[in-house]
Amino acid sequence: MGKKKDPEHSVSTVLKAGVVSLAFMIIGYQVALFVHRASLVRILANRDRPDTVYLWRELPSGQAGQAGGAPQRSDSVARIVRSPEALTREVYRQHALRRVENFVFDPNTVSVEDLQRLGFSERQAQSIDNYRSKGGRFRRPSDFAASYVVADSVFQRLEPYIRIPRIDINRADSAAFETLPGIGPYYAARMVSYRKELGGYSYPEQLMDIYRFDEERYRGLADLIECGEAPSFRLWQLEPDSLRLHPYIRSYQTARAIVLFRDHTPPGEWSVQALAAAGILPDSTAAKLARCRIAPAVSPPADSVVTAP
Repeated sequence: MGKKKDPEHSVSTVLKAGVVSLAFMIIGYQVALFVHRASLVRILANRDRPDTVYLWRELPSGQAGQAGGAPQRSDSVARIVRSPEALTREVYRQHALRRVENFVFDPNTVSVEDLQRLGFSERQAQSIDNYRSKGGRFRRPSDFAASYVVADSVFQRLEPYIRIPRIDINRADSAAFETLPGIGPYYAARMVSYRKELGGYSYPEQLMDIYRFDEERYRGLADLIECGEAPSFRLWQLEPDSLRLHPYIRSYQTARAIVLFRDHTPPGEWSVQALAAAGILPDSTAAKLARCRIAPAVSPPADSVVTAP
């Protein structure tokens, strides 16, 4: 006859096997949870890849486990690879859809909410807004790229959509001019006053007419400005007292010579080059004046001409 099994020994063996199985189950769950969390961290760290869409859906806590069964993962992740041309991706977090968008924006005025739509976290968007509220300004797209919260890959995606308006030198006030590199209160005031003397800038390079406003200073801001419309200079209509106020004429003698030229030359032959050829204007001054917006030469009406008896 076989030896009778000890009931206590059988129970002990089963108990030990159960404890070992439970330990392995707990260890396995912890390892799976660690790997899963590490994957989520990596996904969020690389969420700005334009060719990938990541979906992260957290399940309600009531669905985290099943009665009588092993615990289930509390969330799930799906990775969907798109073509390199696809520039949008979605992130599901905390039961809400977060969609990263691309649209034209000015980094100096875009709202915190729209910064988040562009893909920045709330903290990053607030950091950009804090910089602006303290007087910071993005003059060029490269300034925005230099912000520590703007990753290189994010800037590469957003650069085609950045629009920073240029400063119109015919509309800007002193405060606007002071935002330009190399321009302090002195030069800002001179830029405004010289505009009044000219009657409006005709081309940006006229800024270099200002005392000590050299070419190097101009090159530092040339890409940040534009020259909008301004009234045309009435060279062929004004009287000497008004003509002499223009920076390219200055003296009453020169202004009077221009009027005499008009009086003795047919209107069809009026030109800045003709003034230079007649010795009324130096060549260098004539070259500057020729680039100005000049009102067309208009002959006086026939009934306004007074003839000698």
